Amino acid sequence: MWKLLIFIGLVLIIIGILGYFFEKINFKLPGDILIKKESFTFYFPIVSCIILSIILTLIFNIFKK
Repeated sequence: MWKLLIFIGLVLIIIGILGYFFEKINFKLPGDILIKKESFTFYFPIVSCIILSIILTLIFNIFKK
């Protein structure tokens, strides 16, 4: 149980560091929804979420075995 919590913590730290360094890079994939109006902006990264989900599923399946 503790190993899993430590692993999740390390993954979150790595994601945070990557998010900090890649914040200036406009990471928008084709298929992500972006709606801009005068005083309103809505961004839903659906393709990015799907790709992240696939990557995390592969990683967890590798560590599961």
